[in-house]
Amino acid sequence: MIRAAKQATKTIPIVMAITPDPVAAGLIQSLARPGGNITGLTFLTRELSGKRLELMTEMIPGLSRVGIISIVGFTPFKDYESAARTLKLSIQSIDVQAPNPDFPRVFQAAVKARVGAIITASVPGLSGHHKQIADLALHHRLPLMSESVAVVEQGGLATYDANRDEVFKRAAVFVDKILKGTKPADIPVEQPTKFDFAINLRTAQQIGVTIPPEVLARASRIIR
Repeated sequence: MIRAAKQATKTIPIVMAITPDPVAAGLIQSLARPGGNITGLTFLTRELSGKRLELMTEMIPGLSRVGIISIVGFTPFKDYESAARTLKLSIQSIDVQAPNPDFPRVFQAAVKARVGAIITASVPGLSGHHKQIADLALHHRLPLMSESVAVVEQGGLATYDANRDEVFKRAAVFVDKILKGTKPADIPVEQPTKFDFAINLRTAQQIGVTIPPEVLARASRIIR
């Protein structure tokens, strides 16, 4: 949507709040000096990939293989590769085809491949399937880490992400600066400073996972 807005106008200010790297996506020149008519915030979703894998290994001792669910055409898998090597984990890309992904087949394949946990990416095409993904993970007793807190609320095991409420609240500050005359090109793009680590204890009990007390103590939200 932001790319479409950028193509439509080079003069009307645009305030964004997005998950990809806006520099790598070609939306701005740099975080410090965006240039053009776009500024705003980024969620650091991809940059947090390693932290999610690290938390999974802490919650599930002995974890050796993790599946990454995404939509064909998106590449979150590569963001997990370097962290997986450091943690001595094997990761498997599990891509589904939009607009009608066959999740039952995907989970059957994951179980056959002896995947010990699943991470579901926050990419277009998956947001409407949170409940189905969480239900299938529960059915197969697979710990599910998400890049979005919505999946945990639907029954996923855990999530680690930027606090999205705080990010969207900060967007109003950008609008205020622009209305007072500051050019978007001169307003640095912000990265989040507050993060959410949510754990669904009900799900942990259902799939037989005991979360270590030291991990629970670091959670910003616990669903009981």
